[in-house]
Amino acid sequence: MRPVDLIVRFEWVTVAALAIVCYAMFGFSWWLFALLILAPDLSMLGYLAGPRVGAVTYNALHILIAPLVLLLAGALLAGSATTAVALIWIAHIAIDRALGYGLKLPTGFQDTHLGRIGRDRNSAVR
Repeated sequence: MRPVDLIVRFEWVTVAALAIVCYAMFGFSWWLFALLILAPDLSMLGYLAGPRVGAVTYNALHILIAPLVLLLAGALLAGSATTAVALIWIAHIAIDRALGYGLKLPTGFQDTHLGRIGRDRNSAVR
């Protein structure tokens, strides 16, 4: 793995840790965390309709825009449930990125913006 890849993964580990620490500091329910941490992965059901639809549904729940807007809304409106869901969602995305799972390309589930899942990335020509 290239040094730059390690740096990017470390950044995502940091984002995940920050989201989880904030979640704990707010005193939100760990039962809710356990219940929702994998919820964005339900978007993979879109792959039942094919790789193009699957990529759209997966990516819709795996980009930071929506949970960051939700986090802002929770902060501005003092919505604790909204803030909790946003932090869980951010943690999920960050953990995925730290593990090397990127946004999906329409060519197939294994094809991501970070490279092909399951392929030895060290052998890739970049």
